[in-house]
Amino acid sequence: MKLVVDENIPQGKEAFETFGDVVFSAGREINNKLLKDAEVLIVRSITQVNEDLLRDTNVKFVGTATIGTDHIDKNYLENSGIRFADAAGCNAFSVAEYVLCAINQYLITAKKSFSDMTIGVVGCGNVGSKVVKFAKALGMNVLINDPPLDRISPEKKFCSLDEALSADIITFHVPLNKTGIDKTVHLLNETNLEKIKSGAMLINSSRGPVVKNDALLKRLKGKRDLFTVLDVWEGEPKLSEELLYIVNIGTPHIAGYSYEGKMNGTAIIYNKLCDFLGKEKKWEPVYPPIEKTSFLFDATKNFEEEFNKLTSSVYNVLFDSKNLKDSLSIEKNLRSKYFDDLRRKYYIRREFKNYSIKLSQDNEKIKEILTNLRFNL
Repeated sequence: MKLVVDENIPQGKEAFETFGDVVFSAGREINNKLLKDAEVLIVRSITQVNEDLLRDTNVKFVGTATIGTDHIDKNYLENSGIRFADAAGCNAFSVAEYVLCAINQYLITAKKSFSDMTIGVVGCGNVGSKVVKFAKALGMNVLINDPPLDRISPEKKFCSLDEALSADIITFHVPLNKTGIDKTVHLLNETNLEKIKSGAMLINSSRGPVVKNDALLKRLKGKRDLFTVLDVWEGEPKLSEELLYIVNIGTPHIAGYSYEGKMNGTAIIYNKLCDFLGKEKKWEPVYPPIEKTSFLFDATKNFEEEFNKLTSSVYNVLFDSKNLKDSLSIEKNLRSKYFDDLRRKYYIRREFKNYSIKLSQDNEKIKEILTNLRFNL
């Protein structure tokens, strides 16, 4: 059989060539003509999978090696008898670690500590639940807003969106719902943006349109009083250059781009394709060695500063931000390609669980915190 696979899926060749002839393509270049005689399509988040793409093709299976599905017309696939598979949860820890590293940068800048903070987590699914766990481990007060879960949960642990927006840190982890009672397009907009207090931190690593970008830009240009972190943007790969310039941290939709997150995505779709075709599962991911896996944590010093040294050694979110902000100095017509290239050529970033920490002296509290963050002690 013929399979069309996004070239940005790691170890896609090793995994999917076991099924047949594979054609690799840039995600934005996958088109109807390429799929004419294909039976399987494997994508990431930038390929719009709908009737226009699949009309008059032989595609019987579509897999997305991502947690989001807003680029997939699932109704069309179901009505056409095409099996669909996603990789829900594959990069949840990656995004949670990104959020934590960004928060640490905010605390260093503001000279505050984790235990002083209240965090509003909007969306408590695969990613949001891990952010909640990390935040609690660090002693933060946590507010959770998730109307769909609130409606079905017997626990009274959820709050309103307005209450979540009153927190010191607000972070969004919702799917992109374009309609309905749980619509999330422009969930943060002109009206409720003003409910965020001066000096707070705002993070969006879910989907670009969850935050109305022009409303956010207006707030920042008028007051410049929020520590803003955007990993996702309206109109990707084209984005507001004014907004990129003014945010504190701006990255090219890579919060979930840890190597583990990507490989989990490949493995989940591989396994689901095996199930669909009735094939034996023979392929397993291969992880490259890490040059330095052990770090010393000085338990006698300020926790936030030591934690920043540690996380910056493992994953420096400011490095990714600088790379994207560098696009402001190149020709405008090249910026969209630059955005995509940063994602396509993303370096190998590994998750916290791969690293061992040695404390300068025994400290049960710090040991418990770092263990809950999945470091090895």
